Amino acid sequence: MQSKSFSLIINSKIKPFVKSIKVDSDKSLSIRSFLIGAISEDISHTKNVLESEDVFSTINCLKKLGVKIKKIKPKSYLVYGKGLGSLFARKNLELNFGNSGTLARLLIGILSTTPDIEIKIKGDKSLNKRNMKNLIKLMEEFGAEFLPKKKYNFPLKLISSEMPVGISYEAGISAQLKSAVILGGLNAYGITEIREKNKSRDHTENILDKNSETFKKIGGKKKLIKIFGKKKLESININVPGDPSSAAFFTALTLLNKNSKLQIRNVGLNPTRIGFYQLLKKHGAKIKFKNIKKDNNEVYGDIYVQSSKLKPMKASKDFYVKTTDEYPILSVVAALTKGTSVFKGIGDLVNKESNRIKEMQKVLKQIGIKSKSTKDQLKIFGKDVLIPKNKTIKVPDIKDHRIFQSTSVLALVTGTKAKMKNFETVFTSAPSFLKIVKSLGGKFEIQR
Repeated sequence: MQSKSFSLIINSKIKPFVKSIKVDSDKSLSIRSFLIGAISEDISHTKNVLESEDVFSTINCLKKLGVKIKKIKPKSYLVYGKGLGSLFARKNLELNFGNSGTLARLLIGILSTTPDIEIKIKGDKSLNKRNMKNLIKLMEEFGAEFLPKKKYNFPLKLISSEMPVGISYEAGISAQLKSAVILGGLNAYGITEIREKNKSRDHTENILDKNSETFKKIGGKKKLIKIFGKKKLESININVPGDPSSAAFFTALTLLNKNSKLQIRNVGLNPTRIGFYQLLKKHGAKIKFKNIKKDNNEVYGDIYVQSSKLKPMKASKDFYVKTTDEYPILSVVAALTKGTSVFKGIGDLVNKESNRIKEMQKVLKQIGIKSKSTKDQLKIFGKDVLIPKNKTIKVPDIKDHRIFQSTSVLALVTGTKAKMKNFETVFTSAPSFLKIVKSLGGKFEIQR
């Protein structure tokens, strides 16, 4: 499913609101549920699936690999698992990951240790530019081959390992690389070990946790994950909560909009995903989590937020792992908060859908907000009163959903005109974004 291209124009300030909303389902969990369901035994069931471009890319890739997937009602899907090592690629098969880095890394992890895989792999224009060197080097340890050699971006040819053997991996900040190693290790001979000094997103581990013969977590100073390869995986049954990254934009909109209150229902509150909220609360934000529940090792609940007088933020590098996707919108909050905000340990943002440090600096400069960046740090010199006149914020065709959403919030809060080409990119993760903006009273124009 490919959305038609359009531009979005925002030209008026949003009024105060008191509302209750639901945001789009979690993308990370939706993609993982299909991928793990495909290599499990029997039939897996995922409810409240995010029906977005990235998830449709996941479904299309799996179907090309011989997996039967059936939609039984809106947002509810059955995946007929083929078991470990049973995905099949016909000759000259080409897989297109679209814009999804999550899909690319995790599916490559699976395919690298699946027998007799020889396929072409690529993404859209944006994904094809992203450096996959770290992923490729790890999969080569399993014995997989990528052609041409020493080329680290798509398109590529993937040849799976003939005799994959478990590896040892010292995990960094990337949960996607960690997940790729986990998924590769499931079909490798022997034991794959992952040591993790700083805990990153753990959705993959949570889904696999019930497979005690295959997967073990050992606590300690450095968390140890052991994957015992060539075992069977049990089918899964998941009800996907709302995406905390999607909720972040409406949280920021409420905080920055005077006399506003918002309830966001049924949002995933996994401890590895809520750094954005913890950081804001630490600096004066009126945010509360209520109605907390737990299902399949995932925590979820309601977020209550209201307009707040914020202090400039100081975020150490330790916050990055729990706040990876939210730095663009944090930049907007910092810009509209008087004082100097400092974000450290964010160097990896240059390798997202765009260079998110540079692109947000460009956006903020257009409304008179100064900033300074180094390789691993961003300073934003915020103002609490901002009345830009005769300004139009323009965002280049970078196809980065987080930059578009953040710019939208900035325009709505300040009343500054904004024009964004190829806004349909937002639908990769948040197809309901504009619908929710409209429900809160935000006005915009669509140009095709």
